[in-house]
Amino acid sequence: QVQLVESGGGSVQPGGSLRLSCAGSGSIFSPNVMGWYRQAPGKQRELVATITNDGFTNYADSVKGRFTISRVNAWNTVYLQMNSLKPEDTAVYYCNVRHVFINSDYWGQGTQVTVSS
Repeated sequence: QVQLVESGGGSVQPGGSLRLSCAGSGSIFSPNVMGWYRQAPGKQRELVATITNDGFTNYADSVKGRFTISRVNAWNTVYLQMNSLKPEDTAVYYCNVRHVFINSDYWGQGTQVTVSS
């Protein structure tokens, strides 16, 4: 089994920064893609950013230039540095790991990010 534990959410004013962390444990195999998704009230869950074992990244257009995803493969840990936060970034942020060659993916419990003045 796989466990993903997120941390680092909270409340911040517009223009502020937060850093999310997600530590994975259990049967995580390579190659895999780790990523962050978010879900705002009344909306569907959407991709924020993903990163492969080799460091290839993909970002939603809405966060390009403001958010940076990174990972430490040895620790199965992924980070999301969020700068220049906007009220529309308010959502529950979920960590995800997807195995490339095995049809399986796993989700964390989510962490709330609120951007408000």
